[in-house]
Amino acid sequence: MNSFFQPLAEELRPKTLDEVIGQQHLTGPQGVLRKMLEGGRLPSIIFWGPPGVGKTTLAQILAQESKAQIFFLSAISAGVKEVRDVIKRAQGLIQNILFIDEIHRFSKSQQDALLGAVEKGQITLIGATTENPSFEVNAALLSRCQVYHLERLSKDEMQQLIKKAIEAKPDVKIVIKEYDALFKLSGGDARRLLNLMELIMRQAEGETEVTNELVTGLAQQKVALYDKEGEQHYDIISAFIKSIRGSDPNAAVYYLARMIEGGEDPKFIARRLLISASEDIGNANPTALVLATNCFQAVSFIGFPEAEIVLSQCATYLAASPKSNASYKAIKQAKVLVRETGDLDVPMHIRNAPTQLMKDEGYGKGYKYAHDYPNNFAYQEFLPEEVKNTKLYDPGQNPRENELRKRLQALWKDKYGY
Repeated sequence: MNSFFQPLAEELRPKTLDEVIGQQHLTGPQGVLRKMLEGGRLPSIIFWGPPGVGKTTLAQILAQESKAQIFFLSAISAGVKEVRDVIKRAQGLIQNILFIDEIHRFSKSQQDALLGAVEKGQITLIGATTENPSFEVNAALLSRCQVYHLERLSKDEMQQLIKKAIEAKPDVKIVIKEYDALFKLSGGDARRLLNLMELIMRQAEGETEVTNELVTGLAQQKVALYDKEGEQHYDIISAFIKSIRGSDPNAAVYYLARMIEGGEDPKFIARRLLISASEDIGNANPTALVLATNCFQAVSFIGFPEAEIVLSQCATYLAASPKSNASYKAIKQAKVLVRETGDLDVPMHIRNAPTQLMKDEGYGKGYKYAHDYPNNFAYQEFLPEEVKNTKLYDPGQNPRENELRKRLQALWKDKYGY
């Protein structure tokens, strides 16, 4: 059996931006991080992305390239005292970076302790989070940071990393015959992929052909090598949401139980329920969004174990509700239309006219105030001339949206084809 003195993922950790595989929108020739380093100015940053895509690595590289001393804190174990201690130690340094892993787990008081130092430039903050920072980071702190979204590695990038791993261990003779299992089990997570490669290399005897069967078998035997929560995380939440979308409350509550037993953050689950209520149910049952919002608030108040009851109520209600993705499709189509047509002029009659000069120019002239007309409706054009008559919202086929369609037909006649 081969001897490995250092974990492969640590051995292959990039030391420069040029060595980073993936995240080319940040690290490539025109990447924003490269431009920052070239400009000699590093702002406070929050890296947002799934596990194993380089958040910690990029922080270390930025510190090294900018010749800054870096301090590490984990939001799981650090409190306000530790934050203040680091700020005090950093004040005498010309360049410093405070890296906080899982910053979304910081409480409001912990984040507030950072705010003043970031505002005054006493520290350069780099936070890492797997959660949308808009939900979990205080608005005041967030407004003082640049947020950059990191992406999972593509198949091509994972192949590059596999090649790099093989080259790093020339004494181990392996030949990759099939990649699918490696891709599937790593899921675009570089650390998980390298852990898997290390497992294969440790088991290699002579020249070893790596097949899907071999990889799957080894992974099942040595599942403890992986971040179990990370490995299950995305598959289970995907199954949960798809069960709700598929109107199966039994499957939904089963996957809910899997997440609860696995120690998933209840607010993470509640947030996904909120998204599903709008994306998958929408106007077929508007109450779903109300219930999901109340669920998120309740879960935030009470936490586990009682929160599981609230989550179960919401999940089973959403799964049993009629479904429509009409509003989801509407905004997607609208965004495509905006990108294709650019900044079209807003019709003059619905422009804002706060000054006399603007009124003299015709702003707001001819606007019909809907409440002055029968049924609170006045037939007029709201879209720019170039895209008038474009239907973006097409009500779904369900009782509630059928009623909406009938009303829109009565109001707009043949204009939008309802």
